[in-house]
Amino acid sequence: MRLPLSISSSVKAALANGLPVVALESTIITHGMPYPQNLVTARRVEQVVRENGAEPATIAVLNGQLCVGLEDIQLEDLALSTGAMKLSRADLAIALATGRTGSTTVAATMIAAKLAGIAVFATGGIGGVHRGAETSFDISADLQELAQTPVTVIAAGAKAILDIPKTLEVLETLGVPVITFGQDDFPAFWARSSGLRSPQRLDDPSAIAASHLMRDALGLPGGQLVANPINVDDEIPLEQMEPLIARALSEAQSLNIAQKAVTPFLLGRIFELTAGRSLVANISLVKNNAGLAARIAGLDRCQDEARRTEAGAGRGAAD
Repeated sequence: MRLPLSISSSVKAALANGLPVVALESTIITHGMPYPQNLVTARRVEQVVRENGAEPATIAVLNGQLCVGLEDIQLEDLALSTGAMKLSRADLAIALATGRTGSTTVAATMIAAKLAGIAVFATGGIGGVHRGAETSFDISADLQELAQTPVTVIAAGAKAILDIPKTLEVLETLGVPVITFGQDDFPAFWARSSGLRSPQRLDDPSAIAASHLMRDALGLPGGQLVANPINVDDEIPLEQMEPLIARALSEAQSLNIAQKAVTPFLLGRIFELTAGRSLVANISLVKNNAGLAARIAGLDRCQDEARRTEAGAGRGAAD
């Protein structure tokens, strides 16, 4: 069966010319923010990627086509959509086979990025182990995807609504490198610190790009998670968020909200409880991640090209 993969002309040209490309997810557009903030943010994030020297590739499924890179009218249609599926590894193929429209989560975006030859992906925060997972077994497919798909993911840590200690434990078990950029503490989405020490710290984007390429040279499966703390001016410290998160979780349980509906409900409720402050922080951290991702993608491309040139010279000398 033919794969219905559609790569935009701008993304295709960048890839063909060896220019850096950054993948962007679309769940934040359909399930993470209200209109029109979702559209404004999507456009601004793409612009941040361009300002930092890379080509943005927002990914979504539109009428059964896996689209890598969206035109502005497609972004607007997605932002206005009310019935878009929230697609992960489990339902991506079904949506494509049945001609549906849907946004891509971290896991689905990583799959599409790999298919298109894109190595770097910027998002807000990854999914992970939900609170109470010891009884609900609610663990995001994002973690398994990080363990098997070779894409470097830049996020503001794991979403603060999750059980972050258990999320880090699962990532360690799966062999996923967790690197925090510029600080020792692992961030918690809206907050710069989760109170937990990061497994690794790197302060130079070129070192992150080199780590990605070294994993490829070693033949290791999977990607790496780069945790990029939110800007100081826009953070909401965890001690302020925890009571609100606890309240939103309690309300979700009382309403029997579960599975894929949990995260959109919690984010929406926290938006209300913070009088919109959480949305401001969310927009800030996504743009911050996009900028870092573009810098890493540029260095990744440069180092990969240098490595290929060196390998070619070595083969020529041997001949």
